[in-house]
Amino acid sequence: MSRVPELFGSMVFNDSVMKERLPRDVYKALRRTIDQGTPLDPAIANVVAAAMKDWAVSKGATHFTHWFQPMTGITAEKHDSFISPCADGSVIMEFSGKELIKGEPDASSFPSGGLRATFEARGYTAWDPTSYAFIKDNTLCIPTAFCSYTGEVLDKKTPLLRSMDAISRQACRVLRLFGKEVNRVTTTVGPEQEYFLINKEDYARRPDLILTGRTLFGAPAPKGQELETHYFGTIRPRVKAFMEELDDELWKLGICSKTEHNEVAPCQHEMAPVFTTTNIATDHNQLAMEVMRKVADRHGFVCLLHEKPFEGVNGSGKHNNWSISTDKGENLLEPGSTPSSNAQFLLFLTAVIKAVDEYQDLLRISVASAGNDHRLGANEAPPAIVSMYIGDELGAVVDALVSGSDYTDPGKNSMDIGVPVLPHIPMDNSDRNRTSPFAFTGNKFEFRMPGSSFNIACTNIMLNTAVAEELCQFADELEQAEDFDAALLQLIRREIKAHQAIIFNGNGYGAEWPEEASRRGLLNLRATPDALPHYTDEKNVELFAHHGVYTRQEMESREEISLEEYNKTLHIEAMTMVHMLHKQILPACMDFSGKLAQNVAVKKSIGVDSPEETQLVRNLTESTANLSTLTVALEELLQKVPEGTQPASRYYCDQILPAMGKAREAADRLEMLVGKDAWPFPTYGDLLFYV
Repeated sequence: MSRVPELFGSMVFNDSVMKERLPRDVYKALRRTIDQGTPLDPAIANVVAAAMKDWAVSKGATHFTHWFQPMTGITAEKHDSFISPCADGSVIMEFSGKELIKGEPDASSFPSGGLRATFEARGYTAWDPTSYAFIKDNTLCIPTAFCSYTGEVLDKKTPLLRSMDAISRQACRVLRLFGKEVNRVTTTVGPEQEYFLINKEDYARRPDLILTGRTLFGAPAPKGQELETHYFGTIRPRVKAFMEELDDELWKLGICSKTEHNEVAPCQHEMAPVFTTTNIATDHNQLAMEVMRKVADRHGFVCLLHEKPFEGVNGSGKHNNWSISTDKGENLLEPGSTPSSNAQFLLFLTAVIKAVDEYQDLLRISVASAGNDHRLGANEAPPAIVSMYIGDELGAVVDALVSGSDYTDPGKNSMDIGVPVLPHIPMDNSDRNRTSPFAFTGNKFEFRMPGSSFNIACTNIMLNTAVAEELCQFADELEQAEDFDAALLQLIRREIKAHQAIIFNGNGYGAEWPEEASRRGLLNLRATPDALPHYTDEKNVELFAHHGVYTRQEMESREEISLEEYNKTLHIEAMTMVHMLHKQILPACMDFSGKLAQNVAVKKSIGVDSPEETQLVRNLTESTANLSTLTVALEELLQKVPEGTQPASRYYCDQILPAMGKAREAADRLEMLVGKDAWPFPTYGDLLFYV
């Protein structure tokens, strides 16, 4: 472990490197931009670029790239070398300020939702100095924003930065009312990342995993996760070796990989980093997913980041732990020892409660995808109904505020386990509720709905902007108050009472909760096509326009992009299913039943009657014919997809998905009848329980 401090951030052009390699005045100017959000001085770009290039070359880099996050959900990069030709036929290594600040990728080949036509190709990338450059695969990667030639935002970083500015402005206004002068307020995130590791050889024999990221077929293995022995269990040596190399690679990139353990499902694991600024946390999480795949490959694994790669066992999520802090180091969601009398905390808590209630549709939209629809509402994820858990102590504080009664502080307790040698354990002020989509966990909120493969930018854009709006409204009202303390108490009581319905401390998995949520007036947007049309509801358009995060056109484009992605995902899945049925499953079933029928015929020819085998042949033949009929029915449905992204999404959800479910059910039954050696690809038992 002594090498970790030297290893950590060794491939990052971070603060210590900048301080060492940049002139003092240039370093201070760049630091002001990073810390205070002031505009970047173009005059320093050449100096920074030269220092960045010299450092990168010393680390073995030969190329640079503007690393950005288009609306595909993954990252993009175009590599250019540092070489510049000389008159004598030699080359020198150069990198200019212009190349650092601006790049020009093709803007028409990425999803734009109608913002760009095919012939309108020019786009720009712009250096984001708030996120450190880093070296990956001998290439200097410069985090950048991405926009079109006409200025429309085509990425996920730009609106995230805008939303961070929005919440900072409004939070600073509120803090001034409490007599606090701060330059900036930042949201911080620690995204826990769940994933599966399976053998590379098994993956290579599963077209569904290769093409869609999830298994479209698979009968349950005799053992699943019933014994609950995998969760926090001893990590297998192969997996441990993977995790050790993963830590090394992430630490080199300045990513604070902190926690690792086995998750609930077989072959499922989790990595959790230390909190950092939301913008950097988003960059780091995108990097972490890429590094996971590369390191897994070197260990003979494939890393699966789909939300539901295996039916019948837990899927994978990405818990977005979110908080708000000042540049003075104060966590604004820290309740302190007496939260009932911590007026500042209660005001920020009220803003979050109001934001989650009024914009529950946006939070649901931020986690909407074809993959996540399989996971939400199952026993490994919260339901699709957005609600909040605040715990017993804060719940009692809220109840007292709403009723106007006095709050009695129960004091801090410790737990005596009953074994003298064991210490008394200090108890937290609340339990944890893993069924809640949005749970308060001490000094932060844990949003448990995002899927494993998601870019967390969208969730945090929604959350930052919604809370910024509520803080703006609070500041508008309180700045006009003659008696601040009285107005503050009145505001908190009024808003908590108005939005108390969003608070639910009970069991989100309970069958009665959807009915209770309906009585409370909460939304239940079960599937992605139910959620996405709310993207451009007028209140949402006004929200983002007010805070300068999105224009109406940018929102309309994102709704269109998300619907297109849903439709294309399900189309690829359905076509892959048809392909596997025609090319693998149906031929295997016919071949196996044919060989079995021949055996029966041979036995009968020598006077041996085998009614059980005869019945098995009959069952196989009938079941195969039924599966063939279901395959044809699915193909016919795929020929009738309506025009328009919204009608098509409804059709895929209501027609294609049920047809795929019927075909899968029939194929999985046949898997249990066909001999293992005759089945054309690895089963769940093979995939989940390798040695």
